[in-house]
Amino acid sequence: MAAIKQAMILAAGKGTRLRPLTLSTPKPLVEVGAQPLIVWHIKALQAVGITDITINASWLAEKLMATLGDGSQYGVTLHWSVEDDEPLETAGGIYQALATGQLKDEPFILVNSDVWSTYDFAPLTDYQLGADQKAHLLLIDNPDHNNSGDFAINSGLASEQPIGDKDKYTFAGISVISPRLLDGLVTGQPAPLAPLLKQAMLKFQVTAEVITDDWIDVGTPERLAQVNDFLNHKGVNNHQGA
Repeated sequence: MAAIKQAMILAAGKGTRLRPLTLSTPKPLVEVGAQPLIVWHIKALQAVGITDITINASWLAEKLMATLGDGSQYGVTLHWSVEDDEPLETAGGIYQALATGQLKDEPFILVNSDVWSTYDFAPLTDYQLGADQKAHLLLIDNPDHNNSGDFAINSGLASEQPIGDKDKYTFAGISVISPRLLDGLVTGQPAPLAPLLKQAMLKFQVTAEVITDDWIDVGTPERLAQVNDFLNHKGVNNHQGA
């Protein structure tokens, strides 16, 4: 039996860097390779047996929910956690989903809706968090837009700074999270995820690994064009979300 049975996709952001495209279209519905960006994640999760998926929504939430519905068209069950007015940021959004029962109180795969990758989620479905472990992060070699990186890996543990001459890598926006990482937050109060991860890192409670799959943060019109150009040239046969 798989250790991880659920996922959450973060989809509440306004996508301001993709305007004017995102003034009328929620960022997760921006098309990549002739289908909405978020659908790549939904299909890829479904392909490895993750059919219980929570999505948080805020900006143009009605349009996002109307398009994706209950998930049955993709063979999954979608649980919607709607954030009124202003998004609750990453950790705040996760905590609300947990507090309202949309997300079960057990470890889950967390995916940023605005990344695109050929990564196969299958290994994460079998990932077992240790008793005191709060998270397991996937990192990639630094792209041009994030040359300095986010986190280092020292003996399998994620840290804010490398030890010795090791490198820092960029967080891929894919992870396994324990609900215990969010302990102490307040429902309805915005809170970013990074400070919680950094606090847990200081207690050696976060592990990480580097992946080498194709990956792009679809955060700007230029990078949206880049991923579509990639798909036009290479096709999508190696992606479970195709």
